[in-house]
Amino acid sequence: MKFAQPWGRQRLSFLLEKAASREAQTWRGYVAKKQTSQDADVSPAQRDEAVRWLTELHGRLQLYPETLVLAVSILDRFLAPIKVRPKYLRCIAVACFFLAAKTCEEDECVPSLKELAASSNCGCSPSEILRMERLILDKLDWDLHTATALDFLHIFHAMATASRSGFLDSIGLNRSQHLGLLTRRLYACLADHALMQLRGSVLALALISLELETCCPDWLALTIDLLRKAQMDSSALIRSRELVSRSLSTPRASLPPNTVYIYHPLQLAAPARRPLGTMETPRDQPALPQAAAGEESKAPPPSPKHLAHLQKVPLRCKASTKRKVEQMDVDDFYDGIKRLYNEDATSAVHEGATPGGGAYSGGSSPCPPLQPVGAS
Repeated sequence: MKFAQPWGRQRLSFLLEKAASREAQTWRGYVAKKQTSQDADVSPAQRDEAVRWLTELHGRLQLYPETLVLAVSILDRFLAPIKVRPKYLRCIAVACFFLAAKTCEEDECVPSLKELAASSNCGCSPSEILRMERLILDKLDWDLHTATALDFLHIFHAMATASRSGFLDSIGLNRSQHLGLLTRRLYACLADHALMQLRGSVLALALISLELETCCPDWLALTIDLLRKAQMDSSALIRSRELVSRSLSTPRASLPPNTVYIYHPLQLAAPARRPLGTMETPRDQPALPQAAAGEESKAPPPSPKHLAHLQKVPLRCKASTKRKVEQMDVDDFYDGIKRLYNEDATSAVHEGATPGGGAYSGGSSPCPPLQPVGAS
């Protein structure tokens, strides 16, 4: 990051006046466009996503903060008067970033176009970036020099530290560290299209004012002094403070774009176990009388000891077609068990049954009836 030596008050006033004059010539108010079709123009949310993507690219390449802020400024100036299809947005963004790097960086630090296309994963070739770069320059009349919010942030910070240098000691930061903290907050503000309607000077002064309020006792007097030097309207500053504070307090400003949310289900109490074959009564319907319930289905008879474990299996049945089919299967299962162990006491003994042979119907078995063994 580039930092200059402390300037005199006259030098700072001259730089502020020059930056404000340049801003008045190039700045255009943001007007939200009507979305006629999803692919007709870039939406504000897509613009914010492109800015966050440029911020990640800027962090990987470790370039000057001026490069990123100027790239976002060129991008907004290009998108404001024309309609652009979203599929070309990343190519436009990386072309704006390449123009800003060649403007702000040293020659040996500017990445090559091939390297930039490979590291950014923009999905376009170096020749396509060059053609888009020419379109941007033609649309902006080859004038990339403008006063950005970072320029005003440097000037206002130098003025504040020159007047009240003691507040930095209270927070334990030097000038470079404190300015780096404000710069990172500025990155978050640039990725919010709701702040595009603010001039860069107003946005920078709002950031400085909100920071002074937390660490400087006489922040209000210092803010009024900066407001008077910048020749701004106090109502515009109050409104910008509210917008900036709301933007920085939203959770989406600190979350990466590939955030993964993990669902943790609630641990509900285990339902009471019911005997096998019973039906659960819905809560919104009264329970059936005992007599009526007995007409619909009969309770299974007691089972022997070696089948007692079958009653411990919970079965929850609801009044639906699928559950009724399951209920019929359970009844058939019980009928088979009862026939196997001859426990159906209510069934009549067929003709021809022997005392020890179980139920037997004459003519239905290929084997003859068993006869008792006689004495020899």
